[in-house]
Amino acid sequence: ECQIPICSKCTGTKEHRGHWFTNLETVFAEKVSIYNKEIANIRSYFEPTSQDLKKEIAGDVTKIKKTMEDIRKSMKAEAESVKKLVDTVTSDKIEQVDKIEQSLLQTLNSQNQQIDDYINYLNDLIKTCYGYLSPSNIEQLTFALKSENLVIRPIPETSKPVPPVFIAGQYSKEDVAKLLGRITVPNTKPENRKIKPMETSSTQLKPTGKQRKQDREKSDVKQTLSLSSSVTKVREYTVPGVYNVYHISLGKSGRLWVSDWSGNLVQTDLQGNQLQRIRTSGRSEGYHTVTQDGDLIYTDKRNKVIYRITPDNTITEFIKTGDWIPLSIHSSHINGDILVGMIKDREGKVTRYNKTGTEIQNIQRDNKGQKLYSYPHYITENINGDVCVSDIDKRAVVVVDKSGQHRFSYTGQGSGFTPYGICTDVLGHILVCDKVSNTVHLLDQDGQFLSLLLTPRQGVEYPYSVCVDDENNLWVGEWDTNTVTVYKYLQ
Repeated sequence: ECQIPICSKCTGTKEHRGHWFTNLETVFAEKVSIYNKEIANIRSYFEPTSQDLKKEIAGDVTKIKKTMEDIRKSMKAEAESVKKLVDTVTSDKIEQVDKIEQSLLQTLNSQNQQIDDYINYLNDLIKTCYGYLSPSNIEQLTFALKSENLVIRPIPETSKPVPPVFIAGQYSKEDVAKLLGRITVPNTKPENRKIKPMETSSTQLKPTGKQRKQDREKSDVKQTLSLSSSVTKVREYTVPGVYNVYHISLGKSGRLWVSDWSGNLVQTDLQGNQLQRIRTSGRSEGYHTVTQDGDLIYTDKRNKVIYRITPDNTITEFIKTGDWIPLSIHSSHINGDILVGMIKDREGKVTRYNKTGTEIQNIQRDNKGQKLYSYPHYITENINGDVCVSDIDKRAVVVVDKSGQHRFSYTGQGSGFTPYGICTDVLGHILVCDKVSNTVHLLDQDGQFLSLLLTPRQGVEYPYSVCVDDENNLWVGEWDTNTVTVYKYLQ
């Protein structure tokens, strides 16, 4: 009643006498159920809706940038138009000045010619007068005596030119601004973004038509598939650039990634052509996985970083894991979450990140406070959301549910079980390699041993890595060869 956790000894003390008591495990189970629902709500509604809003905001950013760039282009075009108009008007005015100058110079040239003609007249007159004054020319003197008095023509009248005056235009910066238009921000209240109501996106999101079709197909496959009475070898591939096959990640378009003990991570096609090769710090761990988008992500133990490689072969730093050393990694086929097995100070944990790289869950201890993991070097997820870890130090397959509660641990069918590569199939089976007996164990999703699926009798000598493709074929990589063998075990 007082909401205080107490031991059985304290139930009889004075302060708790008369109280009703509830088993703490029951309370914890109820709380776990509540928070599991909340986690499901967050993953199925709140987080996807928030991601949709982020995409919408990103779209708005692109639109705003384009709108502003269009405005800038329009303003520059307007300015160019005004510049051209100014150039045209200036050209017209200069032409007018040229005509006025031409007219004034023509008048002045005419006046100059008049004066030149008058000066020539005066020179001629002077010569004539000198002739009259010569005593040797009696005839001229006689003519001069008979003539009337000499009359000199007056100097021609000329006028000074009146030059034009330039009156500067009267304008201001505001006048120019008016010519170039203006930018205004509408006085409109911003419209709130629409948030998808939770009714249409409840704890279990309503599937799309495509999703429903895929679910139906998977359901049909489940109903028709079953374990075959025998395992059949279908084909095999040789992977260049690796010495052995410690982990396999199947990508899209028939491509696969394979890693070996020496840190070589190679991408190849089904014809055996090497497409890409990367040097990593990885060894005997399932340290790479292919996401739903077709990206490869892999752990770097040395730098405590998770890298992403996009289909165009761009490598980027995706997640930093701080003090923890990332070993194994798996991209969920259910929701795109990323599961990472890590170690620090001789203790292990599994951290769940969403597809954007945000940490959302840590799985480290069971209900009794005991360590779940020591060295989680391979990791996968089952169809029911269980996280399945191959722990080489604990010599066990450790399975927890999606909320992190320990479900079971599988320790093999005898002493010396040493689990390596692990995967699950469409029926919920767990398939795990045992290094000691050189076999592949087949379990149901509750940890019950079903069979040794592959043994040396089938020609498999050192199986270290396994994965199942979309056609329900089992891919197996071995320690002593760079060959990947494909088997059919479901019918």
